[in-house]
Amino acid sequence: MSEHAAPRDGDADQDAADAASDRDRSEAGGTRVSRRTLLGTAATAGAVGLAGCTARQYRSPPDCGAVASAADAADGYVPLPADDGQSMFRRGLRRYGYYPDATVPEAVRKAWSFPVNRIGHTAAKSTPRPTPDGETVLVAGDTGTIHAVAPTGERRWTLETGAGRSLGFHGTPAIVGDTAYIGGYDGELYAVDVPTGDIVWHTRTRDFGDAIAIGSSPAYVDGSLYLLTEHKNPASGALWEVDAATGNPTWSDDRLWGMPHPSPAIDCEAGRLVTGSNDGVVYCWEFPSLEFAWSFQTGGEGGPDGKPMAGGRFDLGAQIKGTIPVYDGAAFVGSWDGRFYRLDLADGSEEWSFQTGDIVMSNPAIDPKQGIVYVGSDDHHVYALDTETGDELWSADVGGRVIGSITATAETILVGSYDTHLYALDRETGDRRWRVENRGHVTSGPIPRGDRIYYAERGDFSNYYDEDEETVLEEPGHAYCLVPDD
Repeated sequence: MSEHAAPRDGDADQDAADAASDRDRSEAGGTRVSRRTLLGTAATAGAVGLAGCTARQYRSPPDCGAVASAADAADGYVPLPADDGQSMFRRGLRRYGYYPDATVPEAVRKAWSFPVNRIGHTAAKSTPRPTPDGETVLVAGDTGTIHAVAPTGERRWTLETGAGRSLGFHGTPAIVGDTAYIGGYDGELYAVDVPTGDIVWHTRTRDFGDAIAIGSSPAYVDGSLYLLTEHKNPASGALWEVDAATGNPTWSDDRLWGMPHPSPAIDCEAGRLVTGSNDGVVYCWEFPSLEFAWSFQTGGEGGPDGKPMAGGRFDLGAQIKGTIPVYDGAAFVGSWDGRFYRLDLADGSEEWSFQTGDIVMSNPAIDPKQGIVYVGSDDHHVYALDTETGDELWSADVGGRVIGSITATAETILVGSYDTHLYALDRETGDRRWRVENRGHVTSGPIPRGDRIYYAERGDFSNYYDEDEETVLEEPGHAYCLVPDD
């Protein structure tokens, strides 16, 4: 995605060769310092951006102890952090998408909606994110605008950002106290004051080694943010650690290929950080040391399409678009090779895989109490799988492709579909409880908060896939709020 953006570096062949050599050294246990990393560090050191970044800041590893202790006290059932002044994509560092205390109404109606998305880009749309106290909902649009609204729909403020010059926002804000952090498709990271809508700081693309886009939703641990950036020429990416107070990068690793979109998942108990990329590779680092641990290639040598990228360093066909939740000492991975994997967090070995009828790019949800993972596929189905064995418990037809986030509650599975509907499915059987018709493809995550459900959709376009006809925006995609229909 973002193939049209400006080049990252003109010396693509040399970059690819250097990075491949660096990867070989890393896998052999050597120290890895790549030319791409050195270039990114030099760019950061040579310029002062709005984040005040004059040089790579000294790294002080975050303290994961409080998160790990809380997880142990909760028997691992609650994805953390849990509403302790933080609100994050997929509801926590482990990215479960699990809301055990939420009650989904038997019937719903739309309380309000307003337009937010007008760009044809097919990446999943940003998920509305309530603040920790639930009094404000942040909705980021693909036009580069961030909207802050009350649960009842009244506008608190609207912020236009530089991300409107590109494809706007597709990631979801991480909210810590009164500050929201979100990356844009302009390659910049924004810190926004939630009460006022003022920008606290934002980075420049050169701070991230001339990134062209950030589709990743940040993870936050003890004053540090973790996110992925996308780069071009060659098609590649990097994992970054950023000081949340200043926006200064403190560490990076540019071993990723294929312009990555997922959001990092962190398991403080297991001491692992995991993500994937468009090269079909799962990457894992020790956490918080950030020493590289292992990688796993889905789809064999790049998957079924076999389209060489980055000078032949990887092939398209096994892309990993979805965020990878971590649970029970394992990572759960969907790939464009059509399979869904469970990998051992310790060494990356495959424990099982499940074949769906088409590519898998959605963000799966995990019910850690029941040991069930819910995953959507382009074959129009949602699958409930046993996390230990990979056995199928049920499947449900939702009428269209599933490319956004699945949300699990104690009784209901919420999922958006390309057929323009939001579905509520019975958690035990997969039977449909209700569905709500909308305008465009529903590709954000549905978020239950109190007695309300928030979500967003893509705009409604005609001729989008017809190369001979002009693409027309028929109607903008909206953000919605559902309430009980009494």
